[in-house]
Amino acid sequence: MSICYNKLWKLLIDKNMKKKDLRLATGITTTALAKLGRNENVSTEVLVKICKVLDCDIADIVEVIKE
Repeated sequence: MSICYNKLWKLLIDKNMKKKDLRLATGITTTALAKLGRNENVSTEVLVKICKVLDCDIADIVEVIKE
């Protein structure tokens, strides 16, 4: 199984936000943002920070893909 954050990027487009805006609003590191961009694992703490800023649930930003 792998992780995909395409839902997050679509949500950012809908909210008219750039990745930099998300990073500044959440306080996550550039490394964490880069991992999201490469569909790599990040801590749940990072995901919760994003959910708080975007006022959404984790399922709204993360998708688990069965291979």
